[in-house]
Formats: sequence, structure tokens, C-alpha cells
Amino acid sequence: MKIEVWSDYVCPFCYIGKRRLEHALKQLGLEGESEVVFKAFQLDPNTPVASEQSLLDGLASKFKVTKQEAENMMSNIEEQAKTVDLHYQVDRMKTSNTLDAHRLVKFAEKHNVEKEVTERLMHGYFVEGERIDTEEVLVGIATEAGLDAKETKDMLHSNDYEDEVKKDIEEAREIGVQGVPFFVINRKFAISGAQPTEAFVEAFKKIVEEEKGTKPKLQVLGTDNGGQCDDGACDI
Repeated sequence: MKIEVWSDYVCPFCYIGKRRLEHALKQLGLEGESEVVFKAFQLDPNTPVASEQSLLDGLASKFKVTKQEAENMMSNIEEQAKTVDLHYQVDRMKTSNTLDAHRLVKFAEKHNVEKEVTERLMHGYFVEGERIDTEEVLVGIATEAGLDAKETKDMLHSNDYEDEVKKDIEEAREIGVQGVPFFVINRKFAISGAQPTEAFVEAFKKIVEEEKGTKPKLQVLGTDNGGQCDDGACDI
């Protein structure tokens, strides 16, 4: 089973969705029978690099609300994260441009450590409050995964892998992705949003059954209560 996951590293539902996906695969014993591929998606490509703006200030500005109201908006997401043992540090998060983070994952794919880098980027941003659009943090994450520091710096100073990132984003548009996370299974089925683990489990059971037949059109499975982010905004 091939599972392609469109996500962005500053989308809080993407990390939650990743955990729920992992839990569902483990529950069904499909970990060794599935290939999970992460695809790039940028919620806001125009976010300044290494901005000093806090995530809460960014939300307040975007939605024309007070900082306290922005905190209230994020509280529901924090509670959802706790259900999969993720403890978000919203007060430490900064708005971040994720182009270089996505390029780093493409670079990591060449060395078969993309899963480690993907997990570390999400954990770094949401749990540790790291600046994942700075060279220092990205090189640190790369070396933790066993990548060479100089090669990583050289890559970051170039335009390498930008085309691959753009290709992922364009592909998302072509198949109708309007928000992330978005999961495509065997290019036949889709799951939109950070669905509950139980919804993933039921969807995968259905997929295993229906794979015995042939249905060429992309089918969207799951419930309507899977949180997701689109155009810089997240479901609350």
C-alpha cells in the first residue's frame, strides 16, 4: 500500500494527522506493508524567512483578532495534539517559511533518511518551538539524521530541489487538494484532514477490500471532522 501525504511543516493538523496515520497502520499491522511518501505543500509561500513574528501575533494579524483570541483559537488544536501525545508549545512558535524545510526533505530522500527528517522538522517546530527556516536549525536536523553538514549547507545555499517542491505543489492542485494534510492511497483513494485514528482504520479496511476490484476515480474516505489547514488558515 502506497500512501502519499501532502503536508506543510507549520500546519498543526499535519503532525496530528501523521501520528493518527501511524497509529492506524500499527493497529492493523500494516506498517511493514505500506510505503509512506511525504509530498510538499506550502500554506503561505510568502511568509518572510527567519521572521521574528510569533505564530500567535501572525494569527491575530491575519484574522484581525486580539492575541488572546488567537490563543483561544489554538487551544482546541493543542487539545487534539495531546490525544496523540504531542504537546504543542504554541507560545514558542514563530511564523516560518517552509520552502527550505521541504527542500531539505527532498535532499534527505536521496540518502533514505526523509522519514527521520520529516519527523524531526515537525517535532522541532511544534514541540520545541524551533525556527525551521534558519540554516542553523536545518543543518542541525540534517546532521542528526546522518547527513553531511557541509553538503547540507551547500544545498541550502543553492536552488536545488526547488523544482521538486514546486512539482509536488502543482500535483496537489491537479488532483484537487484544497487543504492539508491530504492522504492519497494507491492513487485510488483519498483521506482529507487529520481524521481520527478510528476513521483511518475503517478507511484502510475499506481500501483493502475495494482493492480487490477496480475503481479508477479518486474516492475521498473518512469523516467530515478531520481538521486541516488551507490558504494559511486552520479549522478550529
